[in-house]
Amino acid sequence: MPLPIVVSLESASLPVVIPRPNTPHEWRDHARTAATEVVERLAGAQVALINKTVLSAAVLAQLPDLRMISVSATGTDNVDLAACRAQGVVVSNVRDYAADTVPEHALLLMMALRRNLLAYVEDVRSGRWSRGASFGLFDRPVADLNGAVLAILGHGSLGEGLARRAAALGMRVLQVERKGAVDVRPGYTAFNEALAIADVVSLHCPLNEQTRKLFGAAEFARMKPSAVLINTARGGLVDELALATALREGRIAGAATDVLSQEPPPADHPLLAPDIPNLIVTPHMAWASADAMQRLANTAVAHVDAFLRGEPVSRVA
Repeated sequence: MPLPIVVSLESASLPVVIPRPNTPHEWRDHARTAATEVVERLAGAQVALINKTVLSAAVLAQLPDLRMISVSATGTDNVDLAACRAQGVVVSNVRDYAADTVPEHALLLMMALRRNLLAYVEDVRSGRWSRGASFGLFDRPVADLNGAVLAILGHGSLGEGLARRAAALGMRVLQVERKGAVDVRPGYTAFNEALAIADVVSLHCPLNEQTRKLFGAAEFARMKPSAVLINTARGGLVDELALATALREGRIAGAATDVLSQEPPPADHPLLAPDIPNLIVTPHMAWASADAMQRLANTAVAHVDAFLRGEPVSRVA
């Protein structure tokens, strides 16, 4: 009987050692795979190891031998899960690998915004401090995290990790109910109420049809003018044009995002415009500490191994 074929389509997306499954198999590795190469490279394969490769229903229909997809990420919005279920394809994702690194990055971003860090760094570099009349510069607003209200949307390991860190700094943490929910669960705060009182809103929810453009002009209008938005989840959660407008018009005080709706972004992406005030954009690296990346690679391959043994785990389809 021929060995099952396992194809890794994006090994370069994880700059760490990617182990091989212990179960007998044929391994095929590709550093990167263009959309036009996916079907050809997965032809005849039983298992695909991917990160951000899009596996649509149209692509899956051309892969009758495919039986399992191991996603080297928590988010699976790049895979048509309904088509996988219909086709009998198991999909496993990796959870909790970034339970430290993403909350730390979210905390870093909110600190930088609340303290106007980047603007003050630029004041030093540009010589503005050297030209100053006083011993220091403190004409840009600085706000503490202690005593501030943090509203967290999404309460998996990442949201909970941020909540613990924020509470240790003296923040009042709100667990936010789903947008549009009729009933508010015990311990949660209604969506609109949370937006109205939060000093910081941090997004940690998955991207799906219910959460796409979760934040738009109406949500920014409900937030306090002094509030800031943090997004380390998925770019599609936010209406990016509305965010750019809200920042330019001062409807909210600032925003920081590690994710955009298109990655890598085109040069004319609306959130890369140089005239947007109080915006920090980092290049989808909140998850990428060395420890987290190795944990991710090890776990994704362990999921392949479990499937090959007939014991699939961490299934989302």
